[in-house]
Amino acid sequence: METVLWVLSKIDLTAILDILLVAGLIYGVLLMVRGTQAVQLLRGVILLALVMALLGSILDLTAFKWILDRASQALLVVIVIVLQPELRRSLDRLGRGGRLSLWGAPKVEMGDVIRQIVLACSAMSKRRHGALIVIERNTFLAGQIETGVKMDAEVIDELLQTIFFPNTALHDGAVIVRRGRIVAAACVLPLAETITEEGHMGTRHRAAIGVTEQTDAISVVVSEETGIISMAQNGNIVRRMDERRLAAMLTEMLVPAETEQSNWRFWRRWRRDSE
Repeated sequence: METVLWVLSKIDLTAILDILLVAGLIYGVLLMVRGTQAVQLLRGVILLALVMALLGSILDLTAFKWILDRASQALLVVIVIVLQPELRRSLDRLGRGGRLSLWGAPKVEMGDVIRQIVLACSAMSKRRHGALIVIERNTFLAGQIETGVKMDAEVIDELLQTIFFPNTALHDGAVIVRRGRIVAAACVLPLAETITEEGHMGTRHRAAIGVTEQTDAISVVVSEETGIISMAQNGNIVRRMDERRLAAMLTEMLVPAETEQSNWRFWRRWRRDSE
């Protein structure tokens, strides 16, 4: 108890300001990497540094502690390199008068978005127009978005069909949907690293699987050769899906459980339009 009181007696306004600045800096870094692929890597680096520091202190390893002291600056450089894309995007937003998002994203009515995607995939499947639609979830797809043509449009059945119409400028590549809006088209995605059981899968299907191997996104793909609708998640792909099954699976993964009952109007409208 005396130790705690002694520590508290040493805290002044300067110390409080110092703590707040350090906390703000850490919070800002976490905010920039939130939902990105750099989170796992940064978490691993920090965990490794903490374990090594604890071992050096507990076991009183002089040489090991000396190496850690010398490696601390190099560790900061590594972290900056890892976070380079996030830092560049954040500074670019600030330079253009933007701001960092401190609050959660606004809620989006995903029922209508799912309905538009399913209607578009059904129409393109009948015409055998190839398509690849990626729905972003918690992991940001900023790197993939930068490879395509940026947009800001509602997810509409007719717009998706127009984008993927053969020989148009944006048909080759993926459409990325973020927070219920189309943010980019003609995006380049990483190809699947795993070997699928069906070796005849083309580049579009391998890209649909590849982006879900590295992120928690959901991919919906329409085959240009067969018109088969498929959906990929977590590196796995489900093929030969009909409209109802695709709508049900997208709703299960994208609509929060607490709002499922409030979407009964969507299902009534869906059954009416499908008859």
